[in-house]
Amino acid sequence: MTGGRGISRWGGASRFVDLDGPVHYVDFGGKPTGPVMVLVHGLGGSHLNWALLAPLLAADARVLAVDLLGFGLSHPQGRSTTVQANARMLDRFVQEVIGGPMILVGNSMGGMVSILQAVRHPGTVVGLVLIDPALPPAVGARPELAITAAFAGFAVPVLGRWALARERRQRSPRQQVHRLLQLCCVDPSAVPEELVAASAELLEQRSRVRGLDAAFLTAARSLLALGARRSATWATIDAIRVPVLHLHGAQDRLVPAAIAAYAAQRHPEWTVEVIPGVGHVPQLEVPGPTAGRILTWLAGTAYPEGDTHR
Repeated sequence: MTGGRGISRWGGASRFVDLDGPVHYVDFGGKPTGPVMVLVHGLGGSHLNWALLAPLLAADARVLAVDLLGFGLSHPQGRSTTVQANARMLDRFVQEVIGGPMILVGNSMGGMVSILQAVRHPGTVVGLVLIDPALPPAVGARPELAITAAFAGFAVPVLGRWALARERRQRSPRQQVHRLLQLCCVDPSAVPEELVAASAELLEQRSRVRGLDAAFLTAARSLLALGARRSATWATIDAIRVPVLHLHGAQDRLVPAAIAAYAAQRHPEWTVEVIPGVGHVPQLEVPGPTAGRILTWLAGTAYPEGDTHR
């Protein structure tokens, strides 16, 4: 069952659904006769990652943004936070909240979660939009050395917990948000101050919840494991049987744009677009052009009549 939690400052209704514990999502409403789109954030993200994009998509679609387990307001409460566990949670969310086929929009880790849903439960997904998805690395394409070192630290539980605790000691929530934006964006100033403040407020709220560091590290290690099993993970990706739009920031420091080129070569049936001058989160840096690309692709993609409508 679902429970209300008022209207978010971004125009959507903030709600919870019980999926072996509370799972938070924001229903942005939208066009009643349009396709249903579910937005899935990346590692360390939340529904706020979609605050700028979702209202633009809602002009032509019904739009919801879910907080993965261990992130946003979906506190783990004893539940696993791996990519695989979040894929299982997403399937329950789709079955119990959406109740029919939809289009998944996934950024970074959320892209991989969305891929698993499309492959394991093909009847629920009629299209995928992958925004800088955390796909296995292409040959010769690696993140910057400092980023590689940071993720290597996450793979060691004691070191990872120490690094996260040190970050909180040394930086205020607002400083943590600015540091993350500097990592993910080419132009962090493109993100509105109101959204920065909301993100800092959410970090402050989450700092009082036990177990979130372990939840983050568990998710990070599971994502690293999928990347390490390159052949097996690409075999899963190859099993996608729905239309795919892959958008990628040309200056992504976390997931190099060379991965988009490799994906286009491996899957010429996909629509792959590299966005110049943008980093890992185009939906935050350039929400207007990102929405335009998605809606143009959506308008030009053929679906069976009624498949994406509630």
